[in-house]
Amino acid sequence: MNSKHILDRAADNIRILVAAAVEKANSGHPGGAMGGADFINVLYSEFLNYDPENPLWEGRDRLFLDPGHMSPMLYGVLACAGKYTMDDLKMFRQWGSITPGHPEVDPMHGIENTSGPLGQGHTYAVGAAIAAKFLQNKFGKEVLPQTIYAFISDGGVQEEISQGAGRLAGHLALDNLIMFYDSNRVQLSTNTDAVTSEDVRKKYEAWGWYVLEIDGNNAEEIRQALRQAQAETARPTLIIGNTIMGKGVRTAQGELFEGECSTHGQPLSKSGASFEKTVENLGGDPENPFVLFEETKQLYAQRREELLKYAQKQREIKAQWEKQNPELAAKLKQFFSNETPQINWDALSQKADQATRAASASVLSLLAQEVENMIVSSADLSNSDKTDGFLKKTREITKDDFGGAFLQAGVSELTMACVCLGMALHGGVIPACGTFFVFSDYMKPAVRMAALMELPVKFIWTHDAFRVGEDGPTHEPVEQEAQIRLMEKLKNHKGENSMLVLRPADVEETTVAWKMAMENTHTPTALILSRQNIKNIPTADYEQVRKGAYIVCEDENPEVVLLASGSEVSTLVAGAELLRSEGVKTRIVSVPSEGLFCKQTKEYQEAILPKGLKRFGLTAGLPVTLEGLVGENGTVWGLDSFGFSAPYQVLDEKLGFNAENVCQQVKCLLNK
Repeated sequence: MNSKHILDRAADNIRILVAAAVEKANSGHPGGAMGGADFINVLYSEFLNYDPENPLWEGRDRLFLDPGHMSPMLYGVLACAGKYTMDDLKMFRQWGSITPGHPEVDPMHGIENTSGPLGQGHTYAVGAAIAAKFLQNKFGKEVLPQTIYAFISDGGVQEEISQGAGRLAGHLALDNLIMFYDSNRVQLSTNTDAVTSEDVRKKYEAWGWYVLEIDGNNAEEIRQALRQAQAETARPTLIIGNTIMGKGVRTAQGELFEGECSTHGQPLSKSGASFEKTVENLGGDPENPFVLFEETKQLYAQRREELLKYAQKQREIKAQWEKQNPELAAKLKQFFSNETPQINWDALSQKADQATRAASASVLSLLAQEVENMIVSSADLSNSDKTDGFLKKTREITKDDFGGAFLQAGVSELTMACVCLGMALHGGVIPACGTFFVFSDYMKPAVRMAALMELPVKFIWTHDAFRVGEDGPTHEPVEQEAQIRLMEKLKNHKGENSMLVLRPADVEETTVAWKMAMENTHTPTALILSRQNIKNIPTADYEQVRKGAYIVCEDENPEVVLLASGSEVSTLVAGAELLRSEGVKTRIVSVPSEGLFCKQTKEYQEAILPKGLKRFGLTAGLPVTLEGLVGENGTVWGLDSFGFSAPYQVLDEKLGFNAENVCQQVKCLLNK
């Protein structure tokens, strides 16, 4: 067992690296990271299990950092563990570095999640813990022995998402989840007592957590708490660590400057403290602070040897298990391969002229039977967003049964989305979640992070337009499609569209859209689906959906292109019949994904949307949704209000989403 002196010395070393990285960058958050150094040091030097030679080992423990601004603490301890060099730390927050201001997911360097928006990081940990339980149920803890750790701060506790994460983790009795709450009672602009007086301990205990409270800067108490947490077999554990903001910080006169709000978000030299005196106080050299102490090197060299022995033992256990369970071994490998699962799509039977949410339900029923590692969740709307198509072929996940594959998330869309992100970060499962499209507003911060982390979560959004009808403007998505489609225009690290957004026009397009979603293993997918029934469109080749936009049908020598996505395509088909009776020839184009269409060759794009033809776009959202494709050579009929409360057939009539208005608007466009 390591002595307290050695652990304290290594923690002070991490504090120096934190302060030095921020000072050199002239930007960052040193105070909290210096206070949390004791916990992170004990965790990595004695408790966190992983394979030093195989960072992607599926059975590794995982740490999810919630307060991303405390990144220099994580980089510092990972430097001690050999994951980063001193040069990497010197490049903190600089162009092209692997040590950005907030950590970005990079398992090869020990970073399990991108963090920054407070509250999301520890919610990912809840999702990872659920995924771990789900997979352990199939394969056993002997080959997947991992514990999920989370590190949360005062800000993360205050963010509303923490309530959803805490409730769900306690309800599911996630005893494989251990969270350290770095309670330093200081935040960026004030002390915590200015904004909250809640009893955090009682709150988490009420949710069913095992709660321990310790001196978070005392290595012995941290060690004992982690042992108790690991021994807990019925509940998730919260360790409340009372820490000191800016521990070890001194003024130019050598006076104590700990617990000061000013050290939270700026270099020590700008906070009223002295960087030089602080480094000296912590046992370092201000002229050369980017150094590992000999004691630190020995501590982490010893830990590496322990981990190598542990990893070798785990490889032996796994090899024996694989020998005894070859089919399970093959399945485990496939689950973590991130490859498209084998699905017998020929077994799918779709009924024509249905709502696309109903078509999605049929697909989900098939996936529940064909994709053993898929988990679907719904925010208390499964019988309405039709994710119950999946549920009917499996069972719910409960604290006593992780053999099910459906997660009842409750009324908590953001929590649900972040939990799904955590599942994807853990790996081995394919997460999907559903709710009404208008409530994608609640999920947007998580959707953005899914795109940023390139996570293949499937977002199922139904009730896609004002045709929610009687529910009125609060439930009628108008601007949401334009917002989500902006994600198609952003590029990820690989230079690809950061999200696949699909709004299918009928049941057959829905089937192809789901095929594409399951094949998409490197970005999130949005499926935007209708509440009301839609007549099938008269196309011969639905596989053209894969190109983002394609010709549904056309007259010979068309003089105008009609384009739309979703249920508006069938409205265009009906409008084209009226136009044809008046001698106007049309081409109808379905545009389920503008992002995919823009990736096609220029020749294909011009073949679908010829430059010489007028264009008329129809959208149940904001006109801007289609203006980029319609351009100056046409017009878009869309909404300029939040909608109204009435049966959807009445709204179609009143708002001009019918064949007659399409005919009239196109004739005006053509001056006929």
